Amino acid sequence: METRKFKTESKRLLDLMINSIYTNREIFLRELISNASDAIDKYHYLSLNDENLEKRSDYSILIETDEKERTITISDTGIGMTYDELNDNLGTIASSGSSEFIKKMKENENDKLNEVDIIGQFGVGFYSAFMVAKKVVVETKSPFSKVGYTFTSTGEEEYSIEENNKEDNGTRITLFLRDNKEEDNYDDFLKEYKIRSLIKKYSDYIRYPINMNVTHTTYDEKGENPKEEVKLETLNSMVPLWKKPKNEVTKEELNEFYKSKFYDYKDPFTSINVHVEGAVSYNSLLFIPSEVPMNLYSRDYEKGLSLYTKGVFIMDSCKDLIPDYLRFVKGLVDTSDLSLNISREMLQQNTVLKKISQNIETKVVKELASIKEKDLTRYVEFWKNFGSFIKYGIYENYGSKNDLLKDLLIYHHSNGDDFISLKDYVGGMKEDQKKIYFASSSSKDSLNSLPQLELLKKKGYDVIILDDNIDEFALQVLDKYDDKEFANISSEDLDLLNDEEKNDIEKKKEDNKDFISALKESLGDKVKDVVISKRLVDSPVCLVSGEGLSFEMEKVLKAQGNQMNEGIKAERILEINPNHPLFDSLKNVYSKDKDQLKNYASLLLDQALLIEGLPLDNPLEFSKKMTDLMIEASK
Repeated sequence: METRKFKTESKRLLDLMINSIYTNREIFLRELISNASDAIDKYHYLSLNDENLEKRSDYSILIETDEKERTITISDTGIGMTYDELNDNLGTIASSGSSEFIKKMKENENDKLNEVDIIGQFGVGFYSAFMVAKKVVVETKSPFSKVGYTFTSTGEEEYSIEENNKEDNGTRITLFLRDNKEEDNYDDFLKEYKIRSLIKKYSDYIRYPINMNVTHTTYDEKGENPKEEVKLETLNSMVPLWKKPKNEVTKEELNEFYKSKFYDYKDPFTSINVHVEGAVSYNSLLFIPSEVPMNLYSRDYEKGLSLYTKGVFIMDSCKDLIPDYLRFVKGLVDTSDLSLNISREMLQQNTVLKKISQNIETKVVKELASIKEKDLTRYVEFWKNFGSFIKYGIYENYGSKNDLLKDLLIYHHSNGDDFISLKDYVGGMKEDQKKIYFASSSSKDSLNSLPQLELLKKKGYDVIILDDNIDEFALQVLDKYDDKEFANISSEDLDLLNDEEKNDIEKKKEDNKDFISALKESLGDKVKDVVISKRLVDSPVCLVSGEGLSFEMEKVLKAQGNQMNEGIKAERILEINPNHPLFDSLKNVYSKDKDQLKNYASLLLDQALLIEGLPLDNPLEFSKKMTDLMIEASK
């Protein structure tokens, strides 16, 4: 037996490798299985070019546990290691045989390199074993060595190497587990269910079978006389669904994969199978749920896609792979092009990740646009669940996503019972219509009760209904659609009158300027202005907002409960219908009792506030004035 010290800096560096690089000790199995897969890949590649190497088809990885001895063993039928390779790869921390292998193949410009899926390139994965093991024994045999060798280490400063009698090529690694502590029960890793779950999570798509001897208990017809039988079972799926050609994957397979992977009992709304090859290559399966996930709006919800590299699980929720407004999308990405850090637990920031994210975003939006164009009824199902996220995508990016997302927007509208897109709205505009009109309202019935709609309805103009808090903010960012500006029907002058009608209004303003001034003076700073209305047809009065903040924005900001928003108010402009009988009645009051006009003006404003769903400044005062008015009318 030969005993050596590790070639790099003593125990301190080894401690760093074992205790600091990896944050989750259960990944030791992933690392050792990945190493075994790499070893098989190397053998397979070399056998294609070396006639002296036996051509094999029985590649496999075997997991064995011994609860009595408290050991876990991982065996492979790969290339094994020579004496020098043991010293170079295991005796030198952070030296990777895989990395050196790839480097040589690239130098030779070998066209067979794409047949090899080498995973480990840092040379530290082996040392993750010491997170759970107090001693590791590696028995290995290379076809380029006459004898096999055994490497033994306790993860401290030294290791030993001696010859063994191993005859078959490959490597067998045995981990002697650490002693249990109150907070660390290492015996969990000896349980069959634990091994199964770790392989399913991290190594399910390793291309070679990962086998394990499993004990099954059977009974006779009476349910008696138990008999134990040991069977070799394959624990991994091997071929990922996302690497199969699209035409070989059925909708049923995608649905079952989604339900199993993401714990949903319902089929997804839609699935997107992506294969991209080029400057950036990756495979991806994306799913949009058919219902809103229960925790989607909670703080605990983690957006992101599962990330794999060459079939090996890296992380569960890679946030950088999906924009925030598509946080409801579930799925995974498998790529060989990402730069991983040394522990494969995090990603180095790079342009490749950004390109994949941008491509995925485009794929999802195109799929939704296609569904909308082909089957609006089906798209409405999606919209009711996730439409607010699309609007958030426009708002949160300050208009940078306008062109991408604007045609996904749909709304209820005044001239129909279905949803309408902005494209269809503009296509159906009247010849003399200049703008896209909208109103914030909870329903079509509620919209129809708004006095501001009267002239628009008379002209036959359609009005889209904003029934979501974010709607108006999103339209403000969108600004225009097809060069048509958006106009709130509850904002200032909508410019809907012809020249004759405008002249008539101007004459009435001039004839009644003293009366209007008296109304404005009566209301003081409660309103910005009182004006003759250009939009009312049947209603006596309405309230509109000035430039900037609208009434709906005011409501949303106040509902947030932020003290900074408490004083925020939209400008209030009271509009009076000069053609309504009430107008002449108020003029009569003005001519007889100017003090009484103040009470009527206050009631008019409160009436307009109630119509807009805005709070009254003094509900008790309003109630008293209404009571006094009814008493006076009964005399």
